[in-house]
Amino acid sequence: MYYYVYITTNPTKTTLYTGVTNDLARRMAEHRENRGNPGSFTGKYHCYKLLYYETFQNINDAISREKEIKLMKHDQKIALIQNQNPRMGFLWF
Repeated sequence: MYYYVYITTNPTKTTLYTGVTNDLARRMAEHRENRGNPGSFTGKYHCYKLLYYETFQNINDAISREKEIKLMKHDQKIALIQNQNPRMGFLWF
């Protein structure tokens, strides 16, 4: 089984959200379905567009990386994303 640390954004790319999951396709569908839901961060800020992800074989490594990314400043996250996705285009979900 694989685990994914991912970063999503809203359509205008002003807000970033970092998460971890074992099923990236399912999780992205959940974020899309939650659009506009004020009860969740991704719903409230419409963070359903995938910009970045990393793959791990160990859940503990994935959780550690998620925490590391969450501690980064916004500009550090942008640099991380642009290293893999230079144009910051929305990925396949």
